[in-house]
Amino acid sequence: MQVKDMCLKNDRSFFYLLTIIFFLISNKAYSISDDKKNALIHLNELKNFSASFLQDDGENLSEGKIYIGSKRVRAEYILPTKILIILDEDKAMYYNYELEEDEFFNPKNTSAWFFYDIFRNPLFFEDSLLKLNNNELILEKKGFDSEDKVFLIRVYFENNPLILRSVEVLIDEENIKLSLYNHNYNEDFEESFFKLINPKFFN
Repeated sequence: MQVKDMCLKNDRSFFYLLTIIFFLISNKAYSISDDKKNALIHLNELKNFSASFLQDDGENLSEGKIYIGSKRVRAEYILPTKILIILDEDKAMYYNYELEEDEFFNPKNTSAWFFYDIFRNPLFFEDSLLKLNNNELILEKKGFDSEDKVFLIRVYFENNPLILRSVEVLIDEENIKLSLYNHNYNEDFEESFFKLINPKFFN
């Protein structure tokens, strides 16, 4: 009888332990899922938004500003060379102010594609992972680009409140990191601001 009681007691203890573990795991999974949903909503709602950036590719530092419209993304490099890039889903324009040269291209065929997909493709991060690091959320996505090159993209957010802080892109041996600051959530863009037209025609 004592052996049976001990077994029943052990069974109950084991059951309680499993219940607690299941609750903790479920609660953590829900929290991560909820955080990922909020991060995706935040990225998708970045419209009429701008931020200054520092770009580091391991060899060179560049400074500029990124603008997010409802459908397109505009990146203006200020230093060391003044360059304009405007991106849509399958068309884009590059303009070098010093050389006064423009080029129209498909962004999917260049390393610039990630600018558009991160900010204006709401489905891009659906299959991504979310990592938590203290007060930091990190969206991480791996895959292959149009040239079958392996890529890894990480988007870093400060949590509570949710603020986009940086973007890291690794494609083969190329590594680019954009650090974002001076966020503006209330930009008022002119109609021509995101047009795929040589900017000298507006001056």
